[in-house]
Amino acid sequence: MTGFSLTDLERIVSERVHSADPAASWTAKLAAAGPAKAAKKLGEEAVETVIASLAGDRENLVAESADLLYHWLVVLNLAGVSVEEVMRELERRTAQSGIAEKASRLA
Repeated sequence: MTGFSLTDLERIVSERVHSADPAASWTAKLAAAGPAKAAKKLGEEAVETVIASLAGDRENLVAESADLLYHWLVVLNLAGVSVEEVMRELERRTAQSGIAEKASRLA
């Protein structure tokens, strides 16, 4: 099992967003293009992940999932949202059943 975590990747993304040269870093280039471009890439990766899943293509599903998580972290960074905040929300939601939690959001 790898010791690499989403928190590690979040740190790397943040460093590159804030200090890397857009000519040399995809992360910096994507950040410089703004939140709309990053969100569009996130959406594209989500669709590609779904397609790989439906095709039963395990290898591509792994690759597209990595792309999805990376682009998600770029979007979060540009919005000033941390993985820790997302994890706290997920933790909060586990205090009740998924069905009850979803119903509470519809009310």
